[in-house]
Formats: sequence, structure tokens, C-alpha cells
Amino acid sequence: MLEITGIGGIILLILDIWAIISVVGSGATTGKKVLWVVLVLLLPLLGFILWLLFGPRSGRA
Repeated sequence: MLEITGIGGIILLILDIWAIISVVGSGATTGKKVLWVVLVLLLPLLGFILWLLFGPRSGRA
């Protein structure tokens, strides 16, 4: 199992917080927002990568 500690863990935490804030601020439906937040919380690294590739974007251009 992959274990992330030290500076890598802090960086991943910051990226996950950024992803969650972006999801909450997006124009997606409430159900999709909840699913993305749960995915990022339960699978921090994989969830972040999936959000980065497929997740909802904020309204900013």
C-alpha cells in the first residue's frame, strides 16, 4: 500500500483541499458535488487525479 508522509503528505493535503474548494464552487449539481468530495476524501491521491482529469470546473474562464 502506498504511504505518503512528510512533505508529500502536506502537499497532497493542500491539493485535496484545493480540489474540494473547486468542486464546491463549481456549477455542478449538489449530488455530483457530494460524490466528488467523498471521492477526494476517501481516495486522496486517486481522487485528486480523477478530479483533475474529469471533475467539474468552477465558473471561471
